[in-house]
Amino acid sequence: MEQLVIRAMGAVLLVLLGMAVGTWATTSHFRPVLDAVQDQVAACIAARDNLSGLAQEQGKALGDLALAANARQTRAEQAVAEAKDSAQGDYAAANRLQQERTGGDQCAAATAIIDKELGL
Repeated sequence: MEQLVIRAMGAVLLVLLGMAVGTWATTSHFRPVLDAVQDQVAACIAARDNLSGLAQEQGKALGDLALAANARQTRAEQAVAEAKDSAQGDYAAANRLQQERTGGDQCAAATAIIDKELGL
């Protein structure tokens, strides 16, 4: 019986020694790999945070550009409407010039009609 206890204790000691050696071998092999992967994770997190900030800035800038484009379009439409209103008199005068019929030299007739419109 005593020999059975000695053999069981020897087996337990061998198992514990195997576990210790296995733990040491695993740690010495995988620790550098784990450290490298953790460094890559930290770099990826920093890059993600940076890109997230840049995307937010870009989104804000795009929103500002859209607002500015809408404002420019509104101003352009107002300018076109004002130009159209102010050009109505000129269009009417041009239509009258085209509708008048004069005889003789065309250049002299055009000069006379333009002078008449301008009040000269």
